[in-house]
Amino acid sequence: MTLAVGEALPDIALTTPEGATVRPADFVGRKLVLFFYPKDDTPGCTTENKDFSALAEAFAAADTALLGISKDPPQKHRKFIDKHALAAPLATDAEEGGLSDALGIWKEKAMYGRTYMGMERTTLLIGADGRIARIWPKVKVKGHAEDVLEAARQLG
Repeated sequence: MTLAVGEALPDIALTTPEGATVRPADFVGRKLVLFFYPKDDTPGCTTENKDFSALAEAFAAADTALLGISKDPPQKHRKFIDKHALAAPLATDAEEGGLSDALGIWKEKAMYGRTYMGMERTTLLIGADGRIARIWPKVKVKGHAEDVLEAARQLG
């Protein structure tokens, strides 16, 4: 699947830090922000998670759920949440065949001449109907959470 506004989000299960299952369909009837990030406890990812967490109440007031997603294991998410007092919920994507794979966000990357698979920092705003309303590819962290909040408010 390629990401496109208006497309229905695949209903692929993710794992919460507590070991429960969460699916995109659990949020139908409410707006949802899915922010995909590479790795817990790295500088950019920590800033992004803290920024979304700082705005968690404003997202809730805009009837918009938040869910941060990486391929880090649930136990690592729990430590990350506790260490930084994060308010934005996190979920673990499957190692293979997960939501990020289905959306084309889990990609081959290159650094210092080495190629590897990694998460492309991407945010999706999902409408209450379960369809993609807005896509932010290759996210730059500074000011991003505020931009997403404004878009969620405008989506109505």
